[in-house]
Amino acid sequence: MTMTDPISDMLTRIRNAHRANKQSVIVPASKEKEAILAVLQSEGYIRGFARENVRAGIDMINVELKYYEGNPVITTIERKSKPGRRVYVAISDIKPIANGLGINILSTSRGIMSDVQARQINVGGELICSVF
Repeated sequence: MTMTDPISDMLTRIRNAHRANKQSVIVPASKEKEAILAVLQSEGYIRGFARENVRAGIDMINVELKYYEGNPVITTIERKSKPGRRVYVAISDIKPIANGLGINILSTSRGIMSDVQARQINVGGELICSVF
């Protein structure tokens, strides 16, 4: 069975693993997912991630989740742009999440980055998800 939204699947796996207090979660690998996880890691929402080869042609990403005083660092993670409804934003239209405590992740012409980085280089793009 084909998956119509693999990014949403990854975000749901992370959300479910946090609710179950898991230390790590495994997701199917892709370059786009690795770029999103790199943003989450650089912003301090996950400990890290590693790409693992399961068998020939099949790679998985092991995502190490982060907790603070027993509570998950990621309280909400939701998909904004979906395959059925793409959401594009200009840099002036990006609203801060929780008064700047959360981040938006954008896919821009210069790669996948957080809204803070997008503001610094003054570029908009597709709003992938928001994290708080």
